[in-house]
Amino acid sequence: MTLKPETALSLGAQLAQGSLDPVELTERTLIQAGEHDSIFISLTPERARAEALAARERIRLGLNRSVLDGVPLAWKDLFDLAGSITTAGSRIFSSIPAQRDAFAVYNAAAAGMVSVGKTNMTEFAYSSLGLNPHYGTPSCITGKDAPRVPGGSSSGSAIAVAKGIVSAAIGTDTAGSLRVPAAFNGLVSYKPSQSRHNRIGVAPLARSLDTMGVISHSLADCVAIDDIMRCGHIQDRQPIRPAASLFVMDTSLADDPLIEPAVWENLKKTAARLRQAGCRVEERPIEAVKETLETIKSLGWLGAIEAYAEFREILEGSNASALDSRVRKRLLDARDFPADRAVVLYAKRAELIRKLRMELQGAILLSPTVAHCAPLLEPVEKDADVFARVNLQTLRLPMIGSFLDMPAIVFPSGLDPEGNFTSIQISAPCGEDEKLLCTANGNSVVFMAEKQRFE
Repeated sequence: MTLKPETALSLGAQLAQGSLDPVELTERTLIQAGEHDSIFISLTPERARAEALAARERIRLGLNRSVLDGVPLAWKDLFDLAGSITTAGSRIFSSIPAQRDAFAVYNAAAAGMVSVGKTNMTEFAYSSLGLNPHYGTPSCITGKDAPRVPGGSSSGSAIAVAKGIVSAAIGTDTAGSLRVPAAFNGLVSYKPSQSRHNRIGVAPLARSLDTMGVISHSLADCVAIDDIMRCGHIQDRQPIRPAASLFVMDTSLADDPLIEPAVWENLKKTAARLRQAGCRVEERPIEAVKETLETIKSLGWLGAIEAYAEFREILEGSNASALDSRVRKRLLDARDFPADRAVVLYAKRAELIRKLRMELQGAILLSPTVAHCAPLLEPVEKDADVFARVNLQTLRLPMIGSFLDMPAIVFPSGLDPEGNFTSIQISAPCGEDEKLLCTANGNSVVFMAEKQRFE
């Protein structure tokens, strides 16, 4: 569909070899970012140029801080960058700049990465479709017939990568906010278990569900940058080869009427390619997944309770009318949520996390990322009821992984008949990030096959 995009690691290699200059690369990135509306909320040119100049000097002296020294990076506008305003996609947080970098930003800068700006997002990160009436809504890179939603809430991060402005961008995920925009735009993303990252300096939505992660064109980029954000350096990992890999495809979803045929067919094709590569792929129902869907449907979404508590003061204040009406309604819908039901949800969550681990028995779960491809933009922008329905349908499958605190990686799996991307997700029980990453790495040829075909 496009020329093969540059990855962060390939850019880092060119910078280290001297065939690419970090200052020129940063200037090019800033120019491209300024040419597109609605993708960035703000740019940080002074910081970016200073970081690029420092990278140029380090590389000249052979003092590279990492293999990504000098590579531009964009941040969802929930992350504090010193001297820059963190808006959370809202107009009401628009006056006081952050005094220091978020922990993840600090680590990325220490590794030599160049922060070029803050990307657009759904207000407060509270929607899966990516609409924003304050800063505009970027369009999905598919949609030849008509514009389609970019996916959210990390909309700007995904589109900045999809359009080649940056090779990788950082987002957050509370119920699918990394995975949905990656899925809709044919990208790769890694959502870690919640405890894996220090989230100091990242504006919260639902504190027991929020995670952060990377959107890129490659698995290797996602893992490398995630390592840098987390601990400041890239780890060596031993890949788990196909012969030692066990996947489970959840057949309880096979008859789900909300899953579009192309999504399921492309999932089955991925399973077939894994088998051909030598992996074991079992097909059986996973009761913990089914029960999670039933729990959310009957008891409600835990993130809604926490989000209302987080923003209650704003909702009851004079600025409430300045919020996106769709976001405000979703927040207010949780106002009368019984406190005892929240307690039940926390207990049920712990129970189902344990149940999933027992059911998988060491396997990696293979499932659709989202039940459908990117929806058309106009209907959800014009009609609040359509927005509410489509938003919940989009969140329905990603919510499972968030409720169960599963580390997850999403990959493009193919196209639907209209040329829109479908996506698959591989995930593991809570805390088993390293096993997931090593399995993905050992089978990356299979998982990246569709991505490379598009390019």
